[in-house]
Amino acid sequence: MASGFFAVLDDIAALMDDVAVTAKIATRKTAGILGDDLAVNAEKATGFLASRELPVLWAITKGSFLNKIIILPVVFLLNYFLPVAITYILLLGGIYLAFEGMEKIVEYFFHPKKEVVPTGHDVVTAPVEDEKTKVKAAITTDFILSIEIVIIALGTVLDKNLTTQILTVSVVAIIATVGVYGIVALIVRMDDAGYKLIERSKNTGLLSKLGQLLVKLLPLIIKLLAIVGTIALLLVAGGIFVHNIEYFHHVLPNVPAIIKEFAFGAVAGMIAVAIVTLVKKLLPKKSNHGITH
Repeated sequence: MASGFFAVLDDIAALMDDVAVTAKIATRKTAGILGDDLAVNAEKATGFLASRELPVLWAITKGSFLNKIIILPVVFLLNYFLPVAITYILLLGGIYLAFEGMEKIVEYFFHPKKEVVPTGHDVVTAPVEDEKTKVKAAITTDFILSIEIVIIALGTVLDKNLTTQILTVSVVAIIATVGVYGIVALIVRMDDAGYKLIERSKNTGLLSKLGQLLVKLLPLIIKLLAIVGTIALLLVAGGIFVHNIEYFHHVLPNVPAIIKEFAFGAVAGMIAVAIVTLVKKLLPKKSNHGITH
């Protein structure tokens, strides 16, 4: 009995060793997409009153966990019964990401808005509906990026048994969520940390200067993340097209991959924005009472 028990423990230890190795490889493979995920979600989780930043981020984080709970079993089932469907799901996700990225660029150049980045001492609050819209958009984008992360992670362990595949991809999914949103939480609380340093140092000395630096850096980091996040959306979308459409994979072989992927993402985004804009113009507008004019 004892020998059987220790044999089971030995098997579990061996399995955990395999999972640790495969998870490390899979995490390395998904590092690029995780970086894009961080840039995109950090940009989406900022711009709120300080008192709402963490609740909003927690709402997005819960949505991200739910996304992965939905995605993991679906991807495993599709990979077993209908692997070709995964490619089409990725392509649809790529179109959505390209649309979102290009829509930001179009709005910036053709419909500029004056944006105020709230800090810990601001008193202006964002409308509740606007907050809900941003959270929903962030969770939707996270869903697409999570599909990409899960599929890339799964691709690194296809030669392993099913148990190792499930554990490895699940570990990567958890790391992706906790790691990305943990870093985002640190970013959005930079200004609060800065104000506390200034207060504790009574606005004198090195700690005060560090606090002032953190406060001044936050708006710059948010603007930078907005730019990086938009570029990341187009890069991820373009990468999906290039890696999953054979013809695109062989087009422009001498052009660096990053430029080619961005170009494909940008072109797909422009087409998607044009189609959506045209459809919106063609659809009848409704009044508040639902009467068509």
